[in-house]
Amino acid sequence: MKKFLAVLLTGVLAAGVLGGCGGKDADDKVIKVAASATPHAELLEQAKPILADKGYDLQVTVFDDYVQPNEVVESGDFDANYFQHIPYLDSFNEEKGTHLVNAGGIHYEPFGIYPGTKSDLGSVADGDSVAVPNDTTNEARALLLLQDNGLIKLRSGAGLNATVNDIEENPYNLEIVELEAAQVPRVVEEVAFVVLNGNYALEAGYSVARDALAYESSDSEAAKTYVNVIAVKEGNENADKIKALVEALKSDTVKTYITDTYDGAVIPFT
Repeated sequence: MKKFLAVLLTGVLAAGVLGGCGGKDADDKVIKVAASATPHAELLEQAKPILADKGYDLQVTVFDDYVQPNEVVESGDFDANYFQHIPYLDSFNEEKGTHLVNAGGIHYEPFGIYPGTKSDLGSVADGDSVAVPNDTTNEARALLLLQDNGLIKLRSGAGLNATVNDIEENPYNLEIVELEAAQVPRVVEEVAFVVLNGNYALEAGYSVARDALAYESSDSEAAKTYVNVIAVKEGNENADKIKALVEALKSDTVKTYITDTYDGAVIPFT
């Protein structure tokens, strides 16, 4: 009887081990991603068939807040999320004690300089006014873009914390009009130029691709900093399925979809 029980238990344990292995193998082929609706979930949908061809089942769940997607990755309920840029990720980790890391940059949403009363940066004149967002992050991006186009010069090291107080050289004596971001598009008839991020530009009726007089390049400090990333729990960034996910999102197929769909408001990060 004891011998029979020993054999039976051995069989059960073996079945359990084999069953566990099978479950693990299956889990390794499922990629659960938490995402914002636009453009993140839309881009993930484009990646699905690419991943399916490699044997992966990409499952996307849309969240309408910026807290839960990080919590479900930290808990292990999801493999990754796609909704945030690195400064937000770092801030969340510091505030919440989470252990999330960047597994790959996918796209950025560029700031652009748009026409106000003037439609050519070459026509800038002494005393012209330029409207920029007044919140810390967006104002710095706007000022850096003005600097990149030779309109002002910021003090060394100001970077992504720059404010108007950091303007070291202002050869055109530009008046920088600081406004709440949503108000900037409303003054296009009162200032020479406005500096907007992609979503406000679209809301204002601008085509980012056709109307922007200049916008952040993919190698700009802002683009590198505010690139939207695939975030995973620390230690999982080199998992095969995460690498496959990032590779699919950076594929030519997805890049072409971005270019054809978002009119320049979303740009692949290279």
